[in-house]
Amino acid sequence: MFIDIDCHQIKKYNQNAFGDYFVSKRYPDEGKLIAVLSDGLGSGIKANILSCMTATMLLKFVEKEEIPIRHAAEIVMNALPVCKVRKISYSTFSVIDVNDEGAAKIVEEGNPEFLWIRNNEVMTPPFETIPSKTFKNRCLKSYKINLMLGDRLIFCSDGVTQCGLGNGKLKLGLRREGLIELVLNKLAEEPDISSSDLSQYIIRQTINIETNRLPKDDISACVLYFREPRTSLIFTGPPFNQKKDSEYAQMFKDFGGKKAICGGTTANLISRELNLPITMDKEISIGKLPSCSYMDGVDLVTEGILTLTEALERLEDGKWDIDNAAGKLIEFLLDSDCINFMVGAKLNQAHYNPALPVEIEIRKNIIKKMAAVLQDKYFKRVNIQYM
Repeated sequence: MFIDIDCHQIKKYNQNAFGDYFVSKRYPDEGKLIAVLSDGLGSGIKANILSCMTATMLLKFVEKEEIPIRHAAEIVMNALPVCKVRKISYSTFSVIDVNDEGAAKIVEEGNPEFLWIRNNEVMTPPFETIPSKTFKNRCLKSYKINLMLGDRLIFCSDGVTQCGLGNGKLKLGLRREGLIELVLNKLAEEPDISSSDLSQYIIRQTINIETNRLPKDDISACVLYFREPRTSLIFTGPPFNQKKDSEYAQMFKDFGGKKAICGGTTANLISRELNLPITMDKEISIGKLPSCSYMDGVDLVTEGILTLTEALERLEDGKWDIDNAAGKLIEFLLDSDCINFMVGAKLNQAHYNPALPVEIEIRKNIIKKMAAVLQDKYFKRVNIQYM
């Protein structure tokens, strides 16, 4: 079972920093994921510092297995001071520790209660209340639940449930009931919607509800979707041992998921070994990158090092609204959950051409950096096989 997770946020109107903070980390060797969403008191820089501190502390505590998630949350809850003026905690939080089998531990303090949706119905899990030993009127909610394929979890800051507060039909804000209705209607329309698309949808709807579409608070929506993984394979670079070309070509052919080739030499290898003709795209490419090509049984065929380099840059800065080979490669990657790279170890003299840009690195280093970005920023599982 794959955990598809994403979080989208928007700042309070006229603020330069997010008052909410989200952090998530996968642990492939342990088959688990930890995520934390914290809401800092107020908005702007102060709230950003408070929420960042809280979320980071929780992640560090929980990832050390000698400190159980419940105990870690208690430590943070009892340590967070209270604002002298508003008499409320400096930050609130939700934290989840879940493994690939669906066993989840969830602890909340101050944030809106999470949604657990199964078969388009909202589940009502039991929980334990843990009062603070330091502060009155502060307590944790601790849950232990078992998730199944198709289940979704939705966490949010109170900017979601309180959006539209005081205006027109929503004098009390959207509230949890409104969020449930909004989400269930969307799932009825698009049962397989991704976590990224659903979290963006929630954010868009909350903005539309606000007066003049100006958020009165920081708004965050985090979605987890438990489903079968979407696998993909990218073959790039000629293998070190040319005698094994046919073997690697057969591995590529037999792969069960989506497939892409990055590199003219690699495409020629597959074409030759599998007797598959390559068709060039006759359209003029946008930018400096060569156009994509086409091959039966292959979802995407691009040029190699230039395309990989630009795709890496775009993934790092989070901006890829481009209609060229790099943009298509990014779409291919982000539409996958488990990404496998077959990377040829043979050196290509073209990479050392002094006429090429200085920032272009050899293929191995680019793939390593790309794997790190995909894992850390986009929560993908990545495997690299050198040949």
